[in-house]
Amino acid sequence: MAPSSSTLCFLFLLGIFSSTFTSSFTEIGARVEGSGRIRRRTLMDNGLGLTPQMGWNSWNHFHCDINETLIKETADAMVSTGLSAVGYIYINLDDCWGELNRDSQGNLVPKASSFPSGIKALADYAHSKGLKLGIYSDAGTQTCSKTMPGSLGHEEQDAKTFALWGVDYLKYDNCEDTGGLSPKERYPKMSEALLNSGRPMFFSLCEWGQEDPATWAPSIGNSWRTTGDIEDNWDSMTGIADQNDQWASYAKPGAWNDPDMLEVGNGGMTTEEYRCHFSIWALAKAPLLIGCDVRSMDNVTFELVANKEVIDVNQDKLGVQGKKVKKEGDLEVWAGPLANNMVAVVLWNRGSSSANITAYWSDIGLKPSTVVDCRDLWAHSTETGVEDEISAEVDSHACKMYTLKPHTNRDRS
Repeated sequence: MAPSSSTLCFLFLLGIFSSTFTSSFTEIGARVEGSGRIRRRTLMDNGLGLTPQMGWNSWNHFHCDINETLIKETADAMVSTGLSAVGYIYINLDDCWGELNRDSQGNLVPKASSFPSGIKALADYAHSKGLKLGIYSDAGTQTCSKTMPGSLGHEEQDAKTFALWGVDYLKYDNCEDTGGLSPKERYPKMSEALLNSGRPMFFSLCEWGQEDPATWAPSIGNSWRTTGDIEDNWDSMTGIADQNDQWASYAKPGAWNDPDMLEVGNGGMTTEEYRCHFSIWALAKAPLLIGCDVRSMDNVTFELVANKEVIDVNQDKLGVQGKKVKKEGDLEVWAGPLANNMVAVVLWNRGSSSANITAYWSDIGLKPSTVVDCRDLWAHSTETGVEDEISAEVDSHACKMYTLKPHTNRDRS
């Protein structure tokens, strides 16, 4: 029986409503702002990464030796140790999770020998623990290991696959054949595909800082690598900290500079060197992605990465990246503003012998008359009524980290 004219009218209006709703949710379209102007949606509209991401990534410790048992056990350990409770929520697969070839429909396929239950089952497991699952792909034709396909030319398809699996995070690398296209051409395609996928996913660009992504990636991704890969040694860590520092002004809530993942606990540095690593990454609003085997971490490693006072600096709602503000040879002061007129400070001795390091109020943005309460974030002690400066004897390859709370708001410059 033919539909009545009133039924046709209803269906027509329903179609308009449905189309409008779908477009507003999935397209990189435009939306009206309070000014009446039209602004194109960007990945920052996913509402993710208002503070730097925290979690775990498989690469630094396990490289390609990953499987679903490892990932599940890691998720279990993140919860049982209390790491998830202090903010480490992403469990991120890196390279080597997939088969060498796509299936007959062109879809990525989890490696049957390593992930026989599939990625969706793994995501469901992470979600059941109150965690989120991250995955890895590449903006070229293959990933860096050359053991699985990249997403070049398959951006929409892969983003929808990840969404179907329940993935929450994508690390997107920059290896192999790129079709002669620059990162500025390839990365926006995946950014759009993720927005079109129907599922919010944190987008971590791993372009290695080659084309200064801090200058163009904030509207494309939630974080972007500013450096090459970190190695588990002092020279690599300190050099990467310096490279990342030059881009401090580009970081903001929803979009962060990424000097690569944490090496804390992997054995290549001393405890004090790891303390420096974690302190500077926290101050610099870097992603805090643990890279060791959390299933067997010792108490020293746990106390480093689980220091809630240091994590609070990283997760501060003001979202301003701290930076190097003073350098005298190997003695450095790093500092940055925090919410509620507070300041975070790191005194860092990169030299070969113990030395005294002083941060004057003029170095760190405080008026000379300011009186503060000085909280030592590693000793967990407070000195009240501090004026003019903070000064400490700092061992070789070690640091001190503080937050300074002015007694009155008007004393803050």
